[in-house]
Amino acid sequence: MTKWIKYIVLFVLFGLLVLIRGFENELFYDPYLTFFQNDYLYIDSPRREVFKLVSFTTLRFLINSVISLGILYVFFKDKSIIKFSIAIYFVAYIVLLLVYLYFVINPKQEDYYLFFNVRRFLIQPIILILLLPAFYYHKLKE
Repeated sequence: MTKWIKYIVLFVLFGLLVLIRGFENELFYDPYLTFFQNDYLYIDSPRREVFKLVSFTTLRFLINSVISLGILYVFFKDKSIIKFSIAIYFVAYIVLLLVYLYFVINPKQEDYYLFFNVRRFLIQPIILILLLPAFYYHKLKE
């Protein structure tokens, strides 16, 4: 892959992540989008359909993960990095979803800030933001 094609593919993949974020209200069911935009520390949790919410959160996590894995592959061209990243995404999904479900089923105002941050890891490509510099630093050390 030439340098320019690599840049174009990375631009498209990052653009897809931006589009997912930009059209999140239209693409995904998530009553917490507007809830966390308001003064959520002082209001009650919104009404929600738990199965639908978890399904759409899972879909968004999967889409972000696949795009993120594509970015990691184009950036590093190393299958061992991709295998390790898949394991990280899988473990992160299981742990984060269990914590997320706890907060969805048992909403308490004192837990909203922690819930906000756990939810953020599920719906945004934060893991990619952590993995890119970590793998880059690892490659520099080799």
